[in-house]
Amino acid sequence: MFFEINPTNGIAIFEQIARQVKYAVANGALRVGELVPSVRELATKLAVNPNTVARAYRDLQTDGFLEPIRGEGLRVTRQAIERSRKHRTKLLHDRIRLVVVEAKQSGITEEEFYAIVDELWKMELATT
Repeated sequence: MFFEINPTNGIAIFEQIARQVKYAVANGALRVGELVPSVRELATKLAVNPNTVARAYRDLQTDGFLEPIRGEGLRVTRQAIERSRKHRTKLLHDRIRLVVVEAKQSGITEEEFYAIVDELWKMELATT
């Protein structure tokens, strides 16, 4: 599983870890029943404090994305897929809403806005 942490983006590291687990579940990179890396393993890999990873995992357990398996670690729950998709959709909705509000306040027309989105979408598709 691949994590990318950016300590300067204004989002707490534990939240970045939790979001990336949720996204990995939503896009199928992490499957129901699959174990996530141990706290120690992920903390070492990301060069972060183990307490940071533990907090992300604790939050994911509280939210029903992960469940402990005695003697094995934490695994993805059955309900994690639906919850992950809902979470991803809500995050994107909230972020896009902020962009739309900013675009309207700056006087960009609907057509200009959609042209920008279309251009960026095509650029992103070309890089994948």
